[in-house]
Amino acid sequence: MASPPRTGISLRQLLMSLGEPLVELQAAPDGLDVEIRSVALLDPEDPPMAHPGELILAIGARGRAAFPALRAGGRDGAAAVAVKLDAPGQAAALSATAVEAGIALLSVRSEARWEQVDALARAALESAPQGRPGEGAEEGDLFALAQTTAILTGGIVSIEDTANRVLAYSRSADDDEVDDLRRRSILGWHGPEAYLSRLREWGVFQRLRTSDDVINIDAHPELGIRRRLAVAIRSGERQLGVIWVQEGSSPLTERADQALLGAARVAALHLVRRRRELSADLTLTRTLAAGLLEGSTGPQPLASHLALDAARPAAVLGFSYGAAGTTPPELARGEVSNLISVHTAARHSSSVVTQVDTRIYVLLPQLPRSIDTGTLRGWGQEITDAAGRHLGLSLRGSVGCIVPGLGEIPESRREADRILDAMLSVGVATTVAALPDIQAEVLVSEVLALLSAHPEMRDPRLTALVTHDARNQGQLAETVLAYLNAFGDVRAAATELHVHPNTLRYRIRRAEDLTGLDLSRPDQRLLAMLQLRLPPAD
Repeated sequence: MASPPRTGISLRQLLMSLGEPLVELQAAPDGLDVEIRSVALLDPEDPPMAHPGELILAIGARGRAAFPALRAGGRDGAAAVAVKLDAPGQAAALSATAVEAGIALLSVRSEARWEQVDALARAALESAPQGRPGEGAEEGDLFALAQTTAILTGGIVSIEDTANRVLAYSRSADDDEVDDLRRRSILGWHGPEAYLSRLREWGVFQRLRTSDDVINIDAHPELGIRRRLAVAIRSGERQLGVIWVQEGSSPLTERADQALLGAARVAALHLVRRRRELSADLTLTRTLAAGLLEGSTGPQPLASHLALDAARPAAVLGFSYGAAGTTPPELARGEVSNLISVHTAARHSSSVVTQVDTRIYVLLPQLPRSIDTGTLRGWGQEITDAAGRHLGLSLRGSVGCIVPGLGEIPESRREADRILDAMLSVGVATTVAALPDIQAEVLVSEVLALLSAHPEMRDPRLTALVTHDARNQGQLAETVLAYLNAFGDVRAAATELHVHPNTLRYRIRRAEDLTGLDLSRPDQRLLAMLQLRLPPAD
Protein backbone atom coordinates (compact mmCIF):
# COMPACT_ATOMS: atom_id res chain seq x y z
CA MET A 1 0.00 0.00 0.00
CA ALA A 2 2.77 2.46 0.88
CA SER A 3 5.70 3.61 -1.19
CA PRO A 4 9.13 2.33 -0.07
CA PRO A 5 10.79 4.26 2.75
CA ARG A 6 13.24 6.94 1.66
CA THR A 7 14.81 10.13 2.91
CA GLY A 8 11.91 12.28 4.00
CA ILE A 9 10.81 15.78 3.19
CA SER A 10 9.10 18.28 5.42
CA LEU A 11 5.43 19.13 5.22
CA ARG A 12 6.56 22.57 4.13
CA GLN A 13 8.41 21.13 1.11
CA LEU A 14 5.43 18.98 0.22
CA LEU A 15 3.08 21.97 0.25
CA MET A 16 5.47 23.90 -1.95
CA SER A 17 5.69 21.00 -4.40
CA LEU A 18 1.97 20.27 -4.65
CA GLY A 19 0.98 23.93 -4.75
CA GLU A 20 -2.04 25.85 -3.55
CA PRO A 21 -4.27 25.02 -6.56
CA LEU A 22 -4.20 21.32 -5.64
CA VAL A 23 -4.18 21.14 -1.84
CA GLU A 24 -4.74 23.50 1.06
CA LEU A 25 -3.37 23.23 4.58
CA GLN A 26 -6.14 23.04 7.18
CA ALA A 27 -4.21 22.09 10.33
CA ALA A 28 -0.60 21.47 11.34
CA PRO A 29 -0.53 20.89 15.10
CA ASP A 30 3.17 19.91 15.04
CA GLY A 31 4.26 22.61 12.60
CA LEU A 32 5.49 22.46 9.02
CA ASP A 33 8.77 20.66 9.75
CA VAL A 34 7.22 17.25 10.39
CA GLU A 35 8.86 14.67 8.15
CA ILE A 36 6.99 12.84 5.39
CA ARG A 37 8.77 9.65 4.35
CA SER A 38 6.18 7.84 2.23
CA VAL A 39 2.76 8.06 0.62
CA ALA A 40 -0.08 5.66 1.37
CA LEU A 41 -3.43 5.23 -0.37
CA LEU A 42 -6.18 4.41 2.12
CA ASP A 43 -9.15 2.78 0.43
CA PRO A 44 -12.55 2.96 2.20
CA GLU A 45 -12.53 -0.85 2.35
CA ASP A 46 -9.19 -0.93 4.19
CA PRO A 47 -9.02 -0.88 8.00
CA PRO A 48 -7.82 2.55 9.22
CA MET A 49 -4.12 2.14 9.93
CA ALA A 50 -0.88 3.92 9.07
CA HIS A 51 2.89 3.87 9.43
CA PRO A 52 5.19 6.52 10.91
CA GLY A 53 5.92 9.41 8.55
CA GLU A 54 3.21 8.55 6.02
CA LEU A 55 1.12 10.93 4.03
CA ILE A 56 -2.26 9.19 3.97
CA LEU A 57 -4.43 9.88 0.92
CA ALA A 58 -7.93 9.09 2.22
CA ILE A 59 -9.50 8.04 -1.06
CA GLY A 60 -13.28 7.95 -1.02
CA ALA A 61 -13.52 9.15 2.58
CA ARG A 62 -15.06 12.55 2.03
CA GLY A 63 -15.75 14.91 4.91
CA ARG A 64 -16.63 13.31 8.22
CA ALA A 65 -15.93 9.86 6.83
CA ALA A 66 -12.24 10.78 7.21
CA PHE A 67 -12.42 10.91 11.03
CA PRO A 68 -11.20 7.29 11.42
CA ALA A 69 -8.23 7.97 9.12
CA LEU A 70 -7.25 11.03 11.15
CA ARG A 71 -7.47 9.21 14.46
CA ALA A 72 -5.61 6.16 13.16
CA GLY A 73 -2.93 8.35 11.57
CA GLY A 74 -2.38 10.23 14.81
CA ARG A 75 -2.28 6.99 16.79
CA ASP A 76 0.24 5.34 14.44
CA GLY A 77 2.53 8.35 13.97
CA ALA A 78 1.62 9.30 10.40
CA ALA A 79 2.65 12.78 9.26
CA ALA A 80 -0.50 13.99 7.48
CA VAL A 81 -3.86 13.01 6.04
CA ALA A 82 -5.25 14.40 2.78
CA VAL A 83 -9.02 14.35 2.32
CA LYS A 84 -11.63 15.88 0.05
CA LEU A 85 -14.41 17.98 1.56
CA ASP A 86 -18.00 17.68 0.40
CA ALA A 87 -19.51 20.56 2.40
CA PRO A 88 -18.21 24.09 3.23
CA GLY A 89 -18.47 23.70 6.99
CA GLN A 90 -16.52 20.48 7.34
CA ALA A 91 -13.04 21.99 7.50
CA ALA A 92 -13.48 23.26 11.08
CA ALA A 93 -14.65 19.90 12.48
CA LEU A 94 -11.97 17.95 10.63
CA SER A 95 -9.28 20.44 11.72
CA ALA A 96 -10.33 20.11 15.36
CA THR A 97 -10.10 16.31 15.09
CA ALA A 98 -6.69 16.56 13.41
CA VAL A 99 -5.36 18.84 16.15
CA GLU A 100 -6.71 16.49 18.80
CA ALA A 101 -5.06 13.52 17.05
CA GLY A 102 -1.81 15.43 16.56
CA ILE A 103 -1.67 15.05 12.76
CA ALA A 104 -1.58 17.52 9.88
CA LEU A 105 -4.67 17.81 7.69
CA LEU A 106 -4.66 18.71 3.99
CA SER A 107 -7.80 19.31 1.96
CA VAL A 108 -7.64 18.29 -1.71
CA ARG A 109 -9.53 20.26 -4.34
CA SER A 110 -12.71 18.40 -5.26
CA GLU A 111 -11.88 18.42 -8.97
CA ALA A 112 -8.40 16.94 -8.45
CA ARG A 113 -7.76 13.28 -9.27
CA TRP A 114 -6.30 11.17 -6.50
CA GLU A 115 -3.80 9.58 -8.89
CA GLN A 116 -2.53 13.08 -9.70
CA VAL A 117 -2.07 13.90 -6.01
CA ASP A 118 -0.36 10.56 -5.46
CA ALA A 119 2.02 11.01 -8.41
CA LEU A 120 2.97 14.56 -7.42
CA ALA A 121 3.53 13.64 -3.78
CA ARG A 122 5.77 10.71 -4.75
CA ALA A 123 7.65 12.91 -7.21
CA ALA A 124 8.23 15.44 -4.44
CA LEU A 125 9.67 12.69 -2.26
CA GLU A 126 11.98 11.52 -5.05
CA SER A 127 13.30 14.97 -5.94
CA ALA A 128 13.53 16.51 -2.46
CA PRO A 129 15.11 17.79 -0.34
CA GLN A 130 17.54 19.70 -2.54
CA GLY A 131 15.17 20.54 -5.36
CA ARG A 132 16.29 21.94 -8.72
CA PRO A 133 17.52 25.35 -9.76
CA GLY A 134 14.87 27.81 -10.83
CA GLU A 135 14.14 28.44 -14.44
CA GLY A 136 13.21 32.08 -14.36
CA ALA A 137 10.03 32.26 -12.27
CA GLU A 138 11.63 34.53 -9.76
CA GLU A 139 13.24 36.76 -12.39
CA GLY A 140 9.85 38.18 -13.32
CA ASP A 141 9.31 39.13 -9.69
CA LEU A 142 12.76 40.73 -9.60
CA PHE A 143 12.02 42.90 -12.61
CA ALA A 144 8.78 44.07 -10.97
CA LEU A 145 10.68 44.77 -7.75
CA ALA A 146 13.33 46.72 -9.68
CA GLN A 147 10.62 48.86 -11.27
CA THR A 148 8.93 49.53 -7.93
CA THR A 149 12.27 50.47 -6.36
CA ALA A 150 12.94 52.86 -9.23
CA ILE A 151 9.60 54.56 -8.62
CA LEU A 152 10.23 54.93 -4.89
CA THR A 153 13.82 56.15 -5.20
CA GLY A 154 13.41 58.29 -8.31
CA GLY A 155 16.40 56.52 -9.86
CA ILE A 156 17.31 53.77 -12.31
CA VAL A 157 17.68 50.37 -10.68
CA SER A 158 19.56 47.18 -11.38
CA ILE A 159 19.76 44.04 -9.25
CA GLU A 160 22.93 41.92 -9.45
CA ASP A 161 24.21 38.75 -7.87
CA THR A 162 27.53 38.55 -6.03
CA ALA A 163 29.33 37.78 -9.30
CA ASN A 164 28.11 41.14 -10.62
CA ARG A 165 25.76 39.50 -13.11
CA VAL A 166 22.68 41.62 -13.81
CA LEU A 167 19.54 39.73 -12.72
CA ALA A 168 16.91 42.41 -13.30
CA TYR A 169 16.61 46.12 -13.98
CA SER A 170 14.05 48.88 -14.14
CA ARG A 171 12.73 50.52 -17.26
CA SER A 172 13.83 54.06 -18.07
CA ALA A 173 11.54 56.46 -19.88
CA ASP A 174 14.46 58.59 -21.09
CA ASP A 175 17.53 56.86 -22.49
CA ASP A 176 19.54 60.05 -21.96
CA GLU A 177 19.30 59.48 -18.21
CA VAL A 178 21.17 56.18 -18.46
CA ASP A 179 24.92 56.46 -18.11
CA ASP A 180 27.45 54.37 -20.03
CA LEU A 181 28.09 52.01 -17.12
CA ARG A 182 24.41 51.11 -16.81
CA ARG A 183 24.02 50.65 -20.57
CA ARG A 184 27.07 48.39 -20.88
CA SER A 185 26.11 46.40 -17.78
CA ILE A 186 22.65 45.60 -19.11
CA LEU A 187 23.77 44.81 -22.66
CA GLY A 188 26.51 42.53 -21.37
CA TRP A 189 24.59 41.30 -18.30
CA HIS A 190 27.77 42.02 -16.36
CA GLY A 191 29.43 45.11 -14.97
CA PRO A 192 32.42 46.34 -17.06
CA GLU A 193 35.67 45.18 -15.52
CA ALA A 194 37.26 48.65 -15.61
CA TYR A 195 34.55 50.09 -13.41
CA LEU A 196 34.46 47.04 -11.17
CA SER A 197 38.16 47.59 -10.54
CA ARG A 198 37.46 51.19 -9.51
CA LEU A 199 34.74 50.02 -7.11
CA ARG A 200 37.22 47.59 -5.55
CA GLU A 201 39.78 50.38 -5.21
CA TRP A 202 37.21 52.62 -3.52
CA GLY A 203 36.33 49.87 -1.05
CA VAL A 204 32.69 49.64 -2.19
CA PHE A 205 32.58 45.85 -2.43
CA GLN A 206 34.26 45.47 0.95
CA ARG A 207 31.63 47.71 2.55
CA LEU A 208 28.84 45.78 0.83
CA ARG A 209 30.22 42.52 2.23
CA THR A 210 30.37 43.81 5.78
CA SER A 211 27.56 46.36 6.11
CA ASP A 212 23.78 46.50 5.72
CA ASP A 213 23.90 50.27 5.24
CA VAL A 214 23.13 52.09 2.00
CA ILE A 215 26.38 53.18 0.37
CA ASN A 216 26.67 56.43 -1.58
CA ILE A 217 29.00 56.51 -4.61
CA ASP A 218 29.72 59.96 -5.96
CA ALA A 219 29.40 60.85 -9.64
CA HIS A 220 32.52 60.62 -11.82
CA PRO A 221 31.83 62.69 -14.93
CA GLU A 222 35.31 61.95 -16.30
CA LEU A 223 34.30 58.27 -16.43
CA GLY A 224 30.80 58.97 -17.72
CA ILE A 225 29.35 57.71 -14.43
CA ARG A 226 26.57 59.35 -12.46
CA ARG A 227 25.94 59.18 -8.73
CA ARG A 228 24.79 55.84 -7.35
CA LEU A 229 23.42 54.23 -4.21
CA ALA A 230 24.07 50.58 -3.40
CA VAL A 231 22.87 48.17 -0.74
CA ALA A 232 23.67 44.53 -0.10
CA ILE A 233 20.98 41.89 -0.42
CA ARG A 234 21.54 39.59 2.52
CA SER A 235 20.08 36.46 4.08
CA GLY A 236 21.45 36.29 7.59
CA GLU A 237 25.21 36.67 7.30
CA ARG A 238 25.25 35.59 3.66
CA GLN A 239 25.39 38.20 0.90
CA LEU A 240 23.21 37.25 -2.08
CA GLY A 241 23.59 40.27 -4.31
CA VAL A 242 23.42 44.05 -4.61
CA ILE A 243 20.80 46.59 -5.62
CA TRP A 244 22.22 49.61 -7.47
CA VAL A 245 20.32 52.85 -7.99
CA GLN A 246 21.71 55.29 -10.55
CA GLU A 247 20.63 58.91 -10.29
CA GLY A 248 19.04 60.19 -13.49
CA SER A 249 18.45 63.76 -14.60
CA SER A 250 16.60 64.50 -11.33
CA PRO A 251 17.90 64.01 -7.77
CA LEU A 252 16.93 60.85 -5.93
CA THR A 253 13.95 61.09 -3.60
CA GLU A 254 14.33 62.18 0.00
CA ARG A 255 13.60 58.68 1.31
CA ALA A 256 15.57 56.77 -1.31
CA ASP A 257 17.80 55.19 1.37
CA GLN A 258 14.82 53.84 3.31
CA ALA A 259 13.14 52.50 0.16
CA LEU A 260 16.37 50.79 -0.85
CA LEU A 261 16.66 49.02 2.50
CA GLY A 262 13.13 47.70 2.12
CA ALA A 263 13.80 46.59 -1.45
CA ALA A 264 16.89 44.66 -0.32
CA ARG A 265 14.84 42.72 2.24
CA VAL A 266 12.21 41.85 -0.34
CA ALA A 267 14.87 40.91 -2.92
CA ALA A 268 16.43 38.48 -0.45
CA LEU A 269 13.25 36.39 -0.64
CA HIS A 270 13.76 36.04 -4.39
CA LEU A 271 17.44 35.19 -4.31
CA VAL A 272 17.75 32.56 -1.60
CA ARG A 273 19.58 29.68 -3.28
CA ARG A 274 18.05 30.70 -6.65
CA ARG A 275 15.91 27.56 -6.62
CA ARG A 276 12.39 26.73 -7.69
CA GLU A 277 11.42 26.35 -4.06
CA LEU A 278 11.77 30.11 -3.81
CA SER A 279 8.55 31.10 -5.58
CA ALA A 280 6.79 28.20 -3.89
CA ASP A 281 8.05 29.43 -0.53
CA LEU A 282 6.63 32.89 -1.22
CA THR A 283 3.32 31.35 -2.23
CA LEU A 284 3.26 29.20 0.88
CA THR A 285 4.07 32.19 3.10
CA ARG A 286 1.25 34.21 1.57
CA THR A 287 -1.15 31.26 1.74
CA LEU A 288 -0.40 30.68 5.42
CA ALA A 289 -0.74 34.41 6.12
CA ALA A 290 -4.09 34.56 4.27
CA GLY A 291 -5.31 31.51 6.20
CA LEU A 292 -4.33 33.14 9.48
CA LEU A 293 -6.06 36.39 8.54
CA GLU A 294 -9.24 34.53 7.64
CA GLY A 295 -9.13 32.39 10.77
CA SER A 296 -9.00 29.13 8.82
CA THR A 297 -5.41 28.38 9.86
CA GLY A 298 -3.95 28.83 13.32
CA PRO A 299 -0.81 30.84 14.09
CA GLN A 300 1.52 27.89 14.55
CA PRO A 301 2.14 26.96 10.86
CA LEU A 302 3.13 30.51 9.88
CA ALA A 303 5.18 31.01 13.05
CA SER A 304 7.03 27.76 12.37
CA HIS A 305 7.55 28.54 8.69
CA LEU A 306 9.04 31.99 9.34
CA ALA A 307 10.58 31.27 12.77
CA LEU A 308 8.35 33.90 14.42
CA ASP A 309 7.60 34.43 18.08
CA ALA A 310 3.83 33.92 18.12
CA ALA A 311 3.58 35.42 21.62
CA ARG A 312 4.83 38.88 20.59
CA PRO A 313 2.41 41.72 19.76
CA ALA A 314 1.07 41.77 16.20
CA ALA A 315 -1.24 43.85 14.03
CA VAL A 316 -2.74 44.11 10.55
CA LEU A 317 -2.73 46.98 8.09
CA GLY A 318 -5.44 46.82 5.42
CA PHE A 319 -5.49 48.58 2.05
CA SER A 320 -8.28 49.00 -0.48
CA TYR A 321 -8.66 50.96 -3.66
CA GLY A 322 -10.43 54.30 -3.47
CA ALA A 323 -13.90 53.50 -4.81
CA ALA A 324 -16.00 50.70 -3.42
CA GLY A 325 -16.11 47.64 -5.65
CA THR A 326 -13.35 48.85 -8.00
CA THR A 327 -10.05 47.16 -8.67
CA PRO A 328 -7.16 48.37 -10.82
CA PRO A 329 -5.71 46.36 -13.71
CA GLU A 330 -3.61 43.30 -12.88
CA LEU A 331 -0.37 45.22 -13.54
CA ALA A 332 -1.39 47.97 -11.14
CA ARG A 333 -2.26 45.41 -8.45
CA GLY A 334 1.23 43.96 -8.77
CA GLU A 335 2.82 47.41 -8.55
CA VAL A 336 0.77 48.27 -5.46
CA SER A 337 1.72 44.98 -3.80
CA ASN A 338 5.39 45.58 -4.53
CA LEU A 339 5.18 49.16 -3.28
CA ILE A 340 3.55 48.04 -0.02
CA SER A 341 6.09 45.22 0.38
CA VAL A 342 9.06 47.55 -0.02
CA HIS A 343 7.68 50.17 2.37
CA THR A 344 6.73 47.74 5.11
CA ALA A 345 9.93 45.70 4.80
CA ALA A 346 11.89 48.92 5.32
CA ARG A 347 9.95 49.57 8.52
CA HIS A 348 9.55 46.02 9.84
CA SER A 349 11.67 43.17 8.52
CA SER A 350 9.18 40.44 9.53
CA SER A 351 6.21 41.92 7.66
CA VAL A 352 4.21 39.69 5.31
CA VAL A 353 2.08 41.12 2.49
CA THR A 354 -0.78 39.07 1.05
CA GLN A 355 -3.99 39.66 -0.84
CA VAL A 356 -7.42 38.36 0.17
CA ASP A 357 -10.15 39.04 -2.38
CA THR A 358 -9.70 42.66 -3.51
CA ARG A 359 -7.86 43.89 -0.42
CA ILE A 360 -4.16 43.83 0.40
CA TYR A 361 -3.12 43.13 3.97
CA VAL A 362 0.15 43.62 5.79
CA LEU A 363 0.66 41.18 8.63
CA LEU A 364 3.03 42.67 11.21
CA PRO A 365 4.21 39.92 13.59
CA GLN A 366 6.50 40.21 16.62
CA LEU A 367 6.15 43.98 16.95
CA PRO A 368 8.06 45.86 19.66
CA ARG A 369 5.98 45.98 22.83
CA SER A 370 6.40 49.75 22.90
CA ILE A 371 4.82 50.36 19.48
CA ASP A 372 1.54 52.24 19.28
CA THR A 373 -1.30 52.72 16.81
CA GLY A 374 -0.03 56.16 15.84
CA THR A 375 3.23 54.69 14.57
CA LEU A 376 1.39 52.12 12.47
CA ARG A 377 -0.93 54.82 11.14
CA GLY A 378 2.18 56.72 10.02
CA TRP A 379 3.46 53.66 8.16
CA GLY A 380 0.11 53.31 6.40
CA GLN A 381 0.08 57.00 5.50
CA GLU A 382 3.51 56.71 3.88
CA ILE A 383 2.18 53.88 1.70
CA THR A 384 -1.01 55.64 0.58
CA ASP A 385 0.93 58.84 -0.13
CA ALA A 386 3.48 56.90 -2.19
CA ALA A 387 0.74 55.09 -4.14
CA GLY A 388 -0.84 58.39 -5.08
CA ARG A 389 2.45 60.13 -5.84
CA HIS A 390 4.19 57.36 -7.80
CA LEU A 391 1.38 55.18 -9.19
CA GLY A 392 -1.48 57.67 -9.44
CA LEU A 393 -3.72 55.31 -7.44
CA SER A 394 -6.07 56.23 -4.62
CA LEU A 395 -5.54 53.85 -1.71
CA ARG A 396 -7.39 53.79 1.60
CA GLY A 397 -5.59 52.29 4.56
CA SER A 398 -6.71 51.01 7.94
CA VAL A 399 -4.88 50.06 11.13
CA GLY A 400 -6.21 47.02 12.96
CA CYS A 401 -5.86 46.80 16.71
CA ILE A 402 -2.54 45.68 18.16
CA VAL A 403 -3.14 42.20 19.58
CA PRO A 404 -1.05 40.24 22.12
CA GLY A 405 0.04 37.54 19.69
CA LEU A 406 -0.43 35.90 16.30
CA GLY A 407 -3.36 33.85 17.59
CA GLU A 408 -5.48 37.01 17.81
CA ILE A 409 -4.58 38.27 14.32
CA PRO A 410 -8.09 37.58 12.91
CA GLU A 411 -9.41 40.12 15.43
CA SER A 412 -7.00 42.77 14.10
CA ARG A 413 -7.97 41.92 10.52
CA ARG A 414 -11.69 42.23 11.36
CA GLU A 415 -11.09 45.68 12.82
CA ALA A 416 -9.09 46.74 9.76
CA ASP A 417 -11.96 45.56 7.55
CA ARG A 418 -14.55 47.42 9.62
CA ILE A 419 -12.60 50.63 9.11
CA LEU A 420 -12.18 50.10 5.35
CA ASP A 421 -15.87 49.24 4.98
CA ALA A 422 -16.80 52.51 6.65
CA MET A 423 -14.30 54.55 4.65
CA LEU A 424 -15.70 53.20 1.40
CA SER A 425 -19.42 53.38 2.30
CA VAL A 426 -20.09 56.50 4.36
CA GLY A 427 -17.19 58.58 3.13
CA VAL A 428 -14.29 59.69 5.32
CA ALA A 429 -11.93 62.54 4.57
CA THR A 430 -8.79 60.83 5.85
CA THR A 431 -6.96 58.22 3.76
CA VAL A 432 -5.63 56.15 6.69
CA ALA A 433 -7.42 55.59 9.97
CA ALA A 434 -7.53 53.52 13.13
CA LEU A 435 -10.80 52.72 14.87
CA PRO A 436 -10.62 55.56 17.47
CA ASP A 437 -10.23 58.05 14.59
CA ILE A 438 -13.57 57.19 12.95
CA GLN A 439 -15.49 55.14 15.49
CA ALA A 440 -18.79 56.94 14.84
CA GLU A 441 -18.46 56.49 11.07
CA VAL A 442 -17.72 52.79 11.52
CA LEU A 443 -20.79 52.26 13.72
CA VAL A 444 -23.05 54.21 11.35
CA SER A 445 -21.70 52.16 8.45
CA GLU A 446 -22.54 48.94 10.27
CA VAL A 447 -26.04 50.13 11.16
CA LEU A 448 -26.59 51.01 7.49
CA ALA A 449 -25.36 47.55 6.46
CA LEU A 450 -27.87 46.04 8.88
CA LEU A 451 -30.70 48.13 7.43
CA SER A 452 -29.62 47.23 3.92
CA ALA A 453 -29.64 43.51 4.69
CA HIS A 454 -33.01 43.58 6.50
CA PRO A 455 -35.71 45.46 4.55
CA GLU A 456 -38.24 44.57 7.25
CA MET A 457 -36.39 46.96 9.60
CA ARG A 458 -37.03 49.97 7.35
CA ASP A 459 -39.88 52.47 7.52
CA PRO A 460 -42.06 51.86 4.42
CA ARG A 461 -42.92 55.56 4.30
CA LEU A 462 -39.27 56.44 3.71
CA THR A 463 -38.96 53.67 1.15
CA ALA A 464 -42.01 55.14 -0.64
CA LEU A 465 -40.39 58.59 -0.60
CA VAL A 466 -37.24 57.29 -2.30
CA THR A 467 -39.34 55.38 -4.84
CA HIS A 468 -41.37 58.53 -5.59
CA ASP A 469 -38.19 60.49 -6.29
CA ALA A 470 -36.84 57.76 -8.57
CA ARG A 471 -40.04 57.69 -10.61
CA ASN A 472 -40.49 61.45 -10.83
CA GLN A 473 -36.87 62.59 -10.86
CA GLY A 474 -37.60 64.34 -7.58
CA GLN A 475 -35.35 65.54 -4.78
CA LEU A 476 -37.61 65.20 -1.75
CA ALA A 477 -35.52 62.48 -0.01
CA GLU A 478 -32.30 64.40 -0.62
CA THR A 479 -33.92 67.55 0.79
CA VAL A 480 -35.18 65.79 3.93
CA LEU A 481 -31.71 64.35 4.60
CA ALA A 482 -30.01 67.73 4.10
CA TYR A 483 -32.56 69.34 6.42
CA LEU A 484 -31.93 66.73 9.13
CA ASN A 485 -28.16 66.91 8.70
CA ALA A 486 -28.43 70.67 9.30
CA PHE A 487 -30.35 70.06 12.57
CA GLY A 488 -33.45 71.68 11.09
CA ASP A 489 -31.61 74.87 10.04
CA VAL A 490 -33.53 75.76 6.87
CA ARG A 491 -31.05 78.34 5.62
CA ALA A 492 -28.04 76.07 6.10
CA ALA A 493 -29.77 73.19 4.32
CA ALA A 494 -30.93 75.46 1.49
CA THR A 495 -27.38 76.74 1.03
CA GLU A 496 -26.10 73.15 0.90
CA LEU A 497 -28.62 72.28 -1.83
CA HIS A 498 -28.28 75.63 -3.66
CA VAL A 499 -32.01 76.36 -3.41
CA HIS A 500 -34.10 79.16 -1.87
CA PRO A 501 -35.19 78.59 1.77
CA ASN A 502 -38.83 78.74 0.70
CA THR A 503 -38.19 75.98 -1.85
CA LEU A 504 -36.71 73.85 0.89
CA ARG A 505 -39.69 74.49 3.22
CA TYR A 506 -42.07 73.52 0.41
CA ARG A 507 -40.20 70.26 -0.25
CA ILE A 508 -40.24 69.30 3.45
CA ARG A 509 -44.02 69.90 3.66
CA ARG A 510 -44.52 67.99 0.42
CA ALA A 511 -42.52 65.01 1.75
CA GLU A 512 -44.55 64.94 4.97
CA ASP A 513 -47.87 65.23 3.14
CA LEU A 514 -46.93 62.56 0.61
CA THR A 515 -45.78 59.97 3.15
CA GLY A 516 -47.42 60.86 6.45
CA LEU A 517 -44.02 61.46 8.09
CA ASP A 518 -43.89 63.80 11.07
CA LEU A 519 -40.35 65.22 11.22
CA SER A 520 -41.14 66.96 14.51
CA ARG A 521 -40.88 63.53 16.18
CA PRO A 522 -37.31 62.59 17.26
CA ASP A 523 -37.71 58.87 16.50
CA GLN A 524 -38.86 59.52 12.95
CA ARG A 525 -36.04 62.02 12.42
CA LEU A 526 -33.49 59.48 13.68
CA LEU A 527 -34.74 56.70 11.43
CA ALA A 528 -34.95 59.04 8.45
CA MET A 529 -31.35 60.18 8.93
CA LEU A 530 -30.23 56.55 8.81
CA GLN A 531 -32.49 55.07 6.17
CA LEU A 532 -32.08 57.93 3.71
CA ARG A 533 -28.33 57.33 3.77
CA LEU A 534 -28.77 53.91 2.19
CA PRO A 535 -27.51 53.70 -1.40
CA PRO A 536 -30.29 53.58 -4.00
CA ALA A 537 -31.47 50.10 -4.96
CA ASP A 538 -30.36 48.79 -8.34
